[in-house]
Amino acid sequence: MRRNPARRAALLDASTEVLAREGSRGLTQRAVDKEAAVPVGTTSNYFGNRDDLLVQTGARIYERLRPGEDQLAAAFAGAHDPQGYAAMLGETLTRIAAFGSGSLALLELRLEATRRPRLRELLTERVRADVAENVAQHERAGLPGDATFVRLMFLTMNWLITEQLTLPDVFGPEEREHLVHEAVARLIGAPATDR
Repeated sequence: MRRNPARRAALLDASTEVLAREGSRGLTQRAVDKEAAVPVGTTSNYFGNRDDLLVQTGARIYERLRPGEDQLAAAFAGAHDPQGYAAMLGETLTRIAAFGSGSLALLELRLEATRRPRLRELLTERVRADVAENVAQHERAGLPGDATFVRLMFLTMNWLITEQLTLPDVFGPEEREHLVHEAVARLIGAPATDR
C-alpha cells in the first residue's frame, strides 16, 4: 500500500464527494480515481478494498469536521447563558453545514454501517467520543444544563443539520435559529425567547 499522506487525504476527500453526490452505490475505487483526477488504479493502491475505503473515509470526515482546540475553547467561552449557548450552537450548525458533503457522506456511511461491522465500530467510537467531549467541555465551562441536556442538544443539532442538507425548504435559516434557541431554553428550563 502507498504511504503518501497528502495523496491519501486527497483520495479520501474525493471519496467523501463521491459519497455525498452519488451515494454509497456510486462509491467505487474508479469513481474516486476520477473525482481525484488521478490515474486509474491509484485508489486501489491506497485502499485494499471497499470496506477499508469506507472506514478511512469516515475517519477523514470526522478529522475535517473537528474544530481546533482554540476554536472550541473560544466557542464555549462565549456560551455562559442560554442565549450565548444557543448562539454557539447556531455557529456550529453553520460551520458543519458549510462542509455539507461531509455531513451527507456521513449519512451514507451510517446506512452502510448497518451492514459493515468495522464501519459501525468506527462511527460508534467517533460519535461516543464527540458526545463525551461535548459533555466534558460543557461541564468545564460551567454552563447551564446537565449531561442529558448536552446529549439531547447533540441529537437535536444532528437532525437540524440533516434537515438543512436534505430538505432545506422545511425550515428556513431564521426558523432553524429560533428552534435552536427554543430547544436550549426548554431543555434547561429557562424562559423561552420571544422570537
